[in-house]
Amino acid sequence: MVYVLSKTGKPLMPTKRHGKVKHLLRQGKAKVVRMKPFTIQLTYDSGTYTQPCNLGVDSGYQAVGVSVISNDMELFSATITLLQGMVARLEKRSKYRNNRRNRLRHRKPRFDNRGRADGWLAPSIQHKLDSHVRIIELIKSILPITEITVEVASFDIQKLKNQGIEGKEYQQGEKFGFWNLREYILHRDNHICQNPACGSSTDRLQLHHIGYWYGDMTDRPGNLVALCVECHIPANHNPGKLLHGWNPNLNSYKPETFMSTVRWRLVDMLGCDHTYGYITKSHRIDLGLEKSHVNDAFIIAGGTSEQRTAPLEFKQFRRNNRSLEKFYDAKYIDIRTGRKVSGQDLFSGRRTRNKNNNTENLRKYRGEKLSKGRRSVRTQRYPYQPHDLVFFDGVIREVAGVQNKGAYIKLRGMKQVPRVDFVSPYRFIRGLA
Repeated sequence: MVYVLSKTGKPLMPTKRHGKVKHLLRQGKAKVVRMKPFTIQLTYDSGTYTQPCNLGVDSGYQAVGVSVISNDMELFSATITLLQGMVARLEKRSKYRNNRRNRLRHRKPRFDNRGRADGWLAPSIQHKLDSHVRIIELIKSILPITEITVEVASFDIQKLKNQGIEGKEYQQGEKFGFWNLREYILHRDNHICQNPACGSSTDRLQLHHIGYWYGDMTDRPGNLVALCVECHIPANHNPGKLLHGWNPNLNSYKPETFMSTVRWRLVDMLGCDHTYGYITKSHRIDLGLEKSHVNDAFIIAGGTSEQRTAPLEFKQFRRNNRSLEKFYDAKYIDIRTGRKVSGQDLFSGRRTRNKNNNTENLRKYRGEKLSKGRRSVRTQRYPYQPHDLVFFDGVIREVAGVQNKGAYIKLRGMKQVPRVDFVSPYRFIRGLA
C-alpha cells in the first residue's frame, strides 16, 4: 500500500497501483516524503475526493494495535511496541540530581514555588498518553481519518477490589490504606516467601528489589517482592542464580489501572467514540479471528469482511540518552575462583543496621584490585546512538555504543571495534521505527 498526499499536504486515498506511482516519481509529478509507511506527495494540483476512513485503536500498556478501514478494505494495520522502563529512568534521574545538589552549597528549598496545572499527570502516565497521541497523529497525517474509536477497558479494574467504589476513591492508588510500603508489599504477597522453590520454615521476611540485577533499585511496588532471609542472600544475586533475571508474576493491577487513566484522557482529548473489551472479544470470536492487537483494532474500527492488509511492526526507541553521569564499580580477582568480579559481589555482608541479618563478610576473598571505582561524566553528544544501523564492510550492523570519546564504535555481535570513520550511516533509529 502506497499512501498519497495532495500538493498541499492533505491526505488522499492510498493506492496499490505501484506502476503508476513509479511513473509519477520518474516524471517528477510526485516525491517521497516518508519511507515507512511508504508515502508520496503529489507536486501537481489534483482532486481531493476521499472515502470515509475509520480508525480503531487497541490501546495498551506495552503494545498498541491500530487499524484503518474504508468501505471495502483495510487501508492500514500495525502493532506498535511502546518504550518500557520510564519509571525506573525517572527515578534514576532523580537520584543523580539529588546527589549533585547535595554536593553544592546550601540553597533555600524552592519546591514550594512550583505548582501543578489542572489535568497534571505523572510523567510516566503522561509519556504513555503522548505516545498514543503521536501514533494517532502519524496515521492522520497519511490517511483521511473521519472517525476514531478507542477501546477504553475490558471492565472496571478498581470495582474488582472494591464493589462500592465511587467519586474520589478512584483517585486513591494501590497503596492507599497502608501506613508504609513494607506493610503493603507483605500484605500483597500474603506474608510468605515468593520463591516458588523455597523450602524454608522461617517467617522472617525481607523486601527484594526485582530489578537489582540490572541496577533498578526503585521502591515502587512493582519492583518489590517478599523473600525470606534464607532466599534473600548475596549468592542468589549472581548470574545463573535465582534472583538474577527473575521476574515473578505479582498480584497487581498496576498496568490496567495505569491504562484506564490514559484511555479515558485520550477519549476526552480526541472527542472520539469508545468501546469495551468484552464487545471486541465477542465480535472477534464470531468472525473466527485469533487474539492479537491488530485483529482487535480491526474489530474496534468496525471491520467485518473487509479485505485485510499486511500489518506493519513498529517499535518505540529513546530519542536520546540524557544521562550524563554513570558509576563503574571497582574490579577485583575473586581468590576462590580466580575470576574478575565487582566490589559489590564481594561485599561486607551487612544489609541492615537495626537487625542482625548479616551474612558472611566476603571482603576477605578480594584478591588483586584490577581497577578503581569511578564516576564517568559525558561531555558531548555523539552522532551514533544504540540501535542505529550503519554500513560496515558492506554489511548493515546495529550500533551497541561508542568508545574512546566517540572515536570508536561498538557493533552488536562483533568483537572488533572499528574506528567511527570506517562506518557510514544507514538509518538513525529514533522515536517510532
